[in-house]
Amino acid sequence: MDTLIHIRPAQETDAPAYRNLRLEALRSQPEAFSADYASNEAQPPDFWTHRLLQAQGSEGMLCFAVHGDDLVGMCGIQRNNSPKTRHGATIWGVYVRAEWRGQRLSDRLIAHCLEWAQAQAVKVVRLGVITTNTPAIHCYLRCGFTVYGVEPQSIYASGTMYDELLMARIL
Repeated sequence: MDTLIHIRPAQETDAPAYRNLRLEALRSQPEAFSADYASNEAQPPDFWTHRLLQAQGSEGMLCFAVHGDDLVGMCGIQRNNSPKTRHGATIWGVYVRAEWRGQRLSDRLIAHCLEWAQAQAVKVVRLGVITTNTPAIHCYLRCGFTVYGVEPQSIYASGTMYDELLMARIL
């Protein structure tokens, strides 16, 4: 089944499908993302197109796992914008649809983002993951990330506070 999936950068025409995938992620796993479903659901179509365009180039990249014409997973990376921190970037928005999990698509998506980071001379990539998301933590460890701290009560979702593991990978 894995051979049916390819990883590619986002394209402007992906905006409607990206919106659907992102909203699915925010709705199904609210504790995993700092973004809010209701706020994102209320955004107009041009918001999603702008977000895709903004996520491409020397400042960042968004990539998708694609099966046929369907987006089944995503991962973004954003370079820090301060002159003193431009050597760093952050992985964001990692999500794979439930029926496609277990095939290490997240590993492939993250590898694609790390390749982008290396091409941009990024030296360190960071991410945050809630401490209860064991499959994601194992994925990030497989991808070479290590834990450097914990942010207590980082996410509040569905009446629960979640701590976040802070992880980094030196490139």
